[in-house]
Amino acid sequence: MTRANLGTLSVDQLVDRFEELNVALDNARWDALGKSDHSKVNRLIYSIRDVGEELRARGREARLALTRLYTNRNMQVRLMAAKMTLGVAPVEGRKIIEEIAASKIYPQAGDAGMTLSNLDEGIFKPT
Repeated sequence: MTRANLGTLSVDQLVDRFEELNVALDNARWDALGKSDHSKVNRLIYSIRDVGEELRARGREARLALTRLYTNRNMQVRLMAAKMTLGVAPVEGRKIIEEIAASKIYPQAGDAGMTLSNLDEGIFKPT
């Protein structure tokens, strides 16, 4: 789906797309460990970024719609939703990231830990 096509989707459809892409990313990362299909992983990351930018462009309420993914069974979905909402739900988003870091389930726990370090050191400043 192209960036232009994202503009035709509702907020709920964008949140669903964000979820689907992150599940696919989680699966592709595991596949890439054995096959080196890093181009697929990169395409998914760019697509996730595009959906996030579309939600950001639609304002605070659109980004807050991602909080419904905080309870998703997939850790990658929860992590990315929390990271994307840190600027609009900082306390709730950070709590999810802390839980993932404490889980010690990698690679998400590593990403979550680095996110917390970058937040605490002022390297990452959510908007």
